[in-house]
Amino acid sequence: MERNRSAPATDSTGRIPPVYRAVMAAAGPIVRWWGRLEVVGLHHLPRSGATIVAANHDSAWDPVVIAFAARRHRQIQALAKSSLWKNPLLRRVLDGMGQIPVRRGQADTDALDAAVRCLSASGCLGIFPEGSRSQGRQLRARSGVGRLAEAVPQARIVCAAVSGTVDIAGFPRRPRLKVTFFEPTPSSPSESALELAARLTAELRAVAPVAAGRRS
Repeated sequence: MERNRSAPATDSTGRIPPVYRAVMAAAGPIVRWWGRLEVVGLHHLPRSGATIVAANHDSAWDPVVIAFAARRHRQIQALAKSSLWKNPLLRRVLDGMGQIPVRRGQADTDALDAAVRCLSASGCLGIFPEGSRSQGRQLRARSGVGRLAEAVPQARIVCAAVSGTVDIAGFPRRPRLKVTFFEPTPSSPSESALELAARLTAELRAVAPVAAGRRS
C-alpha cells in the first residue's frame, strides 16, 4: 500500500521545488516545440488561493501538458495512480514534484486527506473527474472532485480541457496541443458530489471530446 509522503507544493519560502522546475524545463521542447502548445483562458486560473483544476484525461501526457500550460500562474499538485510509485526513480520525481498517489478502485482516505491538506494550505490541486484515461471511451464521472469541493468549500474550481495529447507519440506527424482553462457553470446548493463531478465532466468533454487517436 502506498502512503502519501509527497513533498509540499512549495518549499518554506514559497518557491516552486527544483524537481518541479526541472520537469517543466525538460518537457518544454516536447510540449511547446514538438506539440505546438496553445493555451487559452489562463487568466481563469488564480495565481493564489485554494484551487481545484479539473481536467479530462485521454493520455498519460495530460498532467505534464496541463502543468506546463499553467506554469506561469501556478504549480499543480496532482493526484496520480499509486502504481507509478513502484518505479524508484519515478517515485523520487513524483515526490519531489509534490504529487499525491491514489489507489484506484477503492476509497483511498489517505489520498483524500492529502488532497484536502493541499487545498487547506491554499494549494492548487489537479484531478481527473473521470478517474482514469478514457482510451477512446466515454467514462462515467467519479465523485472524488465533488467530495474535495465539499471538504474545502472555499476552493475555486477551474476546468482545464486538454486535447492533442494522444498524438504526441505519432512521429513523424506533429501534434497540436491545446489547453483551455475556463470556469464551470455555478453549482446549486442541492448538487451532490457525484452530480458535480458529472457536470464538470460534461463541460470538459464539450470542449475536448474523447480522443480516439493514437494513445501515448
